[in-house]
Amino acid sequence: MATLSTNNPTMADVAKRLDPNGKVDIIVEIMNQTNPVLQDMTAIEGNLPTGHRTSVRTGLPAPTWRKLYGGVQPNKSTTAQVTDNCGMLEAYAEVDKALADLNGNTAAFRLSEDRAQIEGMNQEVAQTLFYGNDGIASAEFTGLSPRYNSLSAENKDNVIDAGGTGSDNTSAWLVVWGPNTCHSIYPKGSKAGLSIEDKGQVTIENADSNGGRMEGYRTHYKWDIGLTLRDWRYVSRVCNIDVSDLANTANAQALIKYMIMAAERIPQLGMGRAVWYMNRNLREKLRLGIVDKIANNLTWETVSGERVMTFDGIPVQRTDALLNTESRVV
Repeated sequence: MATLSTNNPTMADVAKRLDPNGKVDIIVEIMNQTNPVLQDMTAIEGNLPTGHRTSVRTGLPAPTWRKLYGGVQPNKSTTAQVTDNCGMLEAYAEVDKALADLNGNTAAFRLSEDRAQIEGMNQEVAQTLFYGNDGIASAEFTGLSPRYNSLSAENKDNVIDAGGTGSDNTSAWLVVWGPNTCHSIYPKGSKAGLSIEDKGQVTIENADSNGGRMEGYRTHYKWDIGLTLRDWRYVSRVCNIDVSDLANTANAQALIKYMIMAAERIPQLGMGRAVWYMNRNLREKLRLGIVDKIANNLTWETVSGERVMTFDGIPVQRTDALLNTESRVV
């Protein structure tokens, strides 16, 4: 289970195919260091210039038992169309040319700025992946939390209530990434992942408070991305996890039980790339569970050449985008 499937292309895989000149390797390396979810997420080109329209099956046809000479009424499944929009995330970096040229290695200096910009973009995408809501912030894409934010909605079976009622709640997510389950999207005809365009030397207007100008280097960063949920049954959320209560061993044991419940709500884990996501506080408690022998579900395995903590064979990734201040899900 711990071997992540290579059949579903990640954002890094797609980006390497589209830009095989070697420059993208640096970008992907930085991304993977700062946002592990990019190693897992399946990336598929949308069928719309602004996103992706999906047909979701809402009901199965009912077969009929028949006797000899008995008739059978024809029937069909029911579907609904859902449109997910992509958001456009952009940034510019401008550095003083004299400063960049000072050490004799302009490219290395600008790469250091690229690293900071890329990490900032990654953090924003990761946070939007979990908390984005284009119904509130129309420029964003809708992430997972707005889709799993009720204990009484149609998908309530995949929203596990851990019982927290305070103001320091967090969530653990089990996502099965795949083309028929849940995947990221990029607009039709566009490039996948983060694109970086070197604008070269430019004259920067209003460089200081007096409206002066200076010669500088400008870089443009752009990332068009969205999220499509083809089948809600392949994502489970353990919500209302009270972080302060996890200091109690009994509550840490309860977390293990909730995670088992969440995994059992997934029809078939083999449908894609199954991964757990939680923040560092929650993952720390799980790691201590290995030491305290709270449960034998937690083990260390090798995934893609790296040592990864797994829960029942499913990798557990740390994602700092997940907050400790979530509102209670009711």
